[in-house]
Amino acid sequence: MSEENLPKAWAVVVVLAGGLFLAVLSTTVVSVALPSIGRDLSADAVALEWTVDAYVLVYASLLVAGGALGDRYGRKGLFLLGVIAFGAGSLVTGLAPSVPVLLAGRVVQGLGPALLVPGSLTIIRAVFADERRRAAAIGLWSMSSGLALAVGPALGGAIVDATGWRWVFLLNVPLSAALILLAARYVSRVPRNPAPGRFDHLGAVLTTAAVAAIAFGLIDGQDRGWASPAVLASFAGGAVALAWFARRERRIADPLVDVTLFGRPAFTAANVAALVVFFSFVGAIVYFSAYFQQVLGRSPVGAGLAVSAIGIAFALAAPLSGRLVGRIGAHPPMLAGLVVSGVAMLGLLRLGPATGVGAIWWNLALAGGGVGLCLTPMTAVAVSAVDASRAGMASAVHNAMRQLGQVLGVAVLGALVYANPAVRGAAGAADRLDPRGRALFVAGLHHALWVAGLALLAAAALTAVLSARRTS
Repeated sequence: MSEENLPKAWAVVVVLAGGLFLAVLSTTVVSVALPSIGRDLSADAVALEWTVDAYVLVYASLLVAGGALGDRYGRKGLFLLGVIAFGAGSLVTGLAPSVPVLLAGRVVQGLGPALLVPGSLTIIRAVFADERRRAAAIGLWSMSSGLALAVGPALGGAIVDATGWRWVFLLNVPLSAALILLAARYVSRVPRNPAPGRFDHLGAVLTTAAVAAIAFGLIDGQDRGWASPAVLASFAGGAVALAWFARRERRIADPLVDVTLFGRPAFTAANVAALVVFFSFVGAIVYFSAYFQQVLGRSPVGAGLAVSAIGIAFALAAPLSGRLVGRIGAHPPMLAGLVVSGVAMLGLLRLGPATGVGAIWWNLALAGGGVGLCLTPMTAVAVSAVDASRAGMASAVHNAMRQLGQVLGVAVLGALVYANPAVRGAAGAADRLDPRGRALFVAGLHHALWVAGLALLAAAALTAVLSARRTS
């Protein structure tokens, strides 16, 4: 598509951002529906946890393969196929009569973003030749994920209260249909790689197995224990698959992922930052929601509104970051965002068992604003590190790092928050914790905030070092 038709170009961005919005929304909106699902389908705590994690696990493990398929067979077609899978999975989940059917629907639903997200950035790159407009477009695209995080918990609570948990999923069906119609009209086909070579089927299996095994270990470790044979076997299998994949990709002519890209300081910095940001950001949102419900006694809707300060600031900062990238480059706003969000996370250590949202909303907003400031530049750096024919691969790797960070954040920070058995036993309770439980929850949350904040500052330091190496 020519950039001369700017209204149509921006319509394309809106359509692609809509796909990302639905994909991210489905990682947060379901959390407040879990108690209702448990009562309706007689689901235990493990089944409810997998209602959330089955979606993220499939999403994360198939992203790299999805990006490579888009490079080979066309991004628009993969985008449309992804939206169809997302809508179909939502329909199955919303109508599920039992837990197995529910989880099967979530698996199909997770396939959708694995196909549609990597191609989105590739299409944006093809539509906008001008770097400033491209950065602004990526900022708008990134803002949609912040908006989804902002409204997810509150929207989920409102839907459950008004219509029941099934409509958390069923509403995706008409939205997916509308997205398909808009994409068919506005999104032009992006030329495929003219010489794609042989598709690396074994590489796709290895990378999918590696991500799935590691993510499974992180998720299941909370229930089985980190030293259990099943969890240790998952980590070992994931490490073996990852090592085999890296060795194979260096030796074949048409690799699924060009692992030599990680020798480029900018690409490495962007992907490490992506993992750390989603580790800290998404993990913090989940457990701040729990804080407002289990410690302060707010309703699901009230907790969602309290946490929305993070997502609103994120959504406002992302387009600003896009403009800054066009003016001063990607690395300064990426570095500043990591520092601001890290300091803000550490500032939240003053949270106590009776601290209201009025005293900390600006800390939450700073944390979200810092992430919004760094998200666009790190995405732009990751995608710009390769030529257009491999942009889908770079986008897929970057998004896989984000999703791995999310899984890691929920697992590791959750293990810290619920480290005490008394708090862990009440993790799914709808009522407010007793005074001792509230104090123990806050102590665990402080440990999680230390880890999240220091991880963000460490990522900032690494970014600064690699940026200096890139310019030296």
